[in-house]
Amino acid sequence: MSADKKTLLVTGGSRGIGAAICRQASEAGYRVAVNYVSNQAAADALVDELKAADGDAFAVKGDVGNEADVIAIFEAVDRASGRLDAFVNNAGIVDVKARVDEMSAERLERMMRINVVGSFLCAREAVKRMSTRHGGKGGAIVNISSAAARLGSPGEYVDYAASKGAIDTLTIGLAREVALEGVRVNAVSPGITETEIHASGGQPDRVARMQELLPMKRAGTADEVASAVLYLLSDAASYITGAILNVSGGR
Repeated sequence: MSADKKTLLVTGGSRGIGAAICRQASEAGYRVAVNYVSNQAAADALVDELKAADGDAFAVKGDVGNEADVIAIFEAVDRASGRLDAFVNNAGIVDVKARVDEMSAERLERMMRINVVGSFLCAREAVKRMSTRHGGKGGAIVNISSAAARLGSPGEYVDYAASKGAIDTLTIGLAREVALEGVRVNAVSPGITETEIHASGGQPDRVARMQELLPMKRAGTADEVASAVLYLLSDAASYITGAILNVSGGR
């Protein structure tokens, strides 16, 4: 384990956009902490894949919707690596298609607890480790938002869209809060992207159904989103903070 290797933690890193970020980060030379909540097989398979390609990676279990788990995730990275240089707030959920007048309090509480409160708690722990105010050496945070924050997702999931609107505000506010503490905070806002999240929301055909409505007539890929994330984490983006980069094919 190289002492000078930067460490990146990706929440929800075992699948979809998270896994693509982990792969590209490993190729770029990061030691990668792959967080997962329940699918240990997927996380372990990804770690094995990265190691087989001469990467340095390890899996960390934990639910970002639970504060004790969030703290445990970051403490596990402390123990395994002794440093945290970059963090991607990627973990999030979508629920089944519904109108606002059909949504239960339980659905809304779960959505906001995982997508909003969880992201805030993870950002808190990352800043505690990176910020020069806390004795850190600086770092970069990228939050995963969504074009839904701008579009509202009417008739599908306004609650998810609202949760991502909160992520945009977190990005702007936190970026300004820690700008003098060596920490940059940005967001990537994907549009329709080919991942498993659509199936988890009960719409496995959503990409095929929506792509003709998109300016580029195709969905994005997880790798295209990951490339934007890696750019914002990199030194090439050293004067960029508080930015929300749309990776939505013009939507």
